[in-house]
Amino acid sequence: TNLFHIQMELEKELNYRECNAVLCNVHDRQHMNFIFQKFRPQVVFHAAAYKHVPMLEANPREAVFNNILGAQVTMELSLEFGVDRFVLVSTDKAVRPANIMGTSKRVTELIMQTLQGNGTKFMAVRFGNVVGSSGSVVPIFRKQIEAGGPVTVTHPEMTRYFMTIPEAAQLIIQAGAIGEGGEIFILEMGTPVRIADMAKDLIRLSGKEPDKDIRIIFTGPRPGEKLNEELITADENVIKTNHKKIMVLKSNGISEPEEGRKFKERLYEKIQMLYQDSERNDAQAIRKHLKEIVPEFSDPAEYQVPRAHAAQQS
Repeated sequence: TNLFHIQMELEKELNYRECNAVLCNVHDRQHMNFIFQKFRPQVVFHAAAYKHVPMLEANPREAVFNNILGAQVTMELSLEFGVDRFVLVSTDKAVRPANIMGTSKRVTELIMQTLQGNGTKFMAVRFGNVVGSSGSVVPIFRKQIEAGGPVTVTHPEMTRYFMTIPEAAQLIIQAGAIGEGGEIFILEMGTPVRIADMAKDLIRLSGKEPDKDIRIIFTGPRPGEKLNEELITADENVIKTNHKKIMVLKSNGISEPEEGRKFKERLYEKIQMLYQDSERNDAQAIRKHLKEIVPEFSDPAEYQVPRAHAAQQS
């Protein structure tokens, strides 16, 4: 549906007809090979991923196939067909990930870094939540307000980074233009916003009063959710770029070619085991091998707050 809407917007609203909408599964290597062979892209922006945290906690197999294998197939074909630049759209949830979704994106960052230096300039861009994007909390809150409430918030202290769709799209493109290869760019997201405050503001903007006209209830964090997201870890150093809203990680920790080769061999061996786990739909084994690939992956239970807040009124 979204592919159809994008095509209609380009053709009907923007009068841009030099485009091709191709419906394809990104981890279908044969079909993807056909697409690359036919169109020979110069630049690839890879934004194909499942991003809903609770959904992927319940369906880790699909996170592996779509988020990890899909990205690997697309990157390897980009290398094979001589793509100039490849931009991987990543997430703040890849930092000390506490869920399957964030860990799957961290794995794609690692794959991206192992492929750098072979002709195509690979880079990743990390950022937080995009207001109004698919599954965004804002449309959900609006729908709840229109229905007369209640508005459901997971926890009174939960915060998230936010940016607008145009801002996110422009910064991704700009990061792709300035990248020299191998970088993980961090988009400046400003100050984290409390979700409860956002809910109250939306209620007031609709002409209602929070907890008077529209109730807010706290339902408790969902599986895999952190109270606060991060853009970098404590041991990751970032430096500024020429763009005031784009920073870059200093190093991926792989300095020598031989070290990089051994790292790639170990990584791909573990990823292959991960794919085998997914073929068997073995969720426990998937989590185990994700933990081996991304040691900083923490069990969601470590971040869960007791569900005493469930159904508690603000």
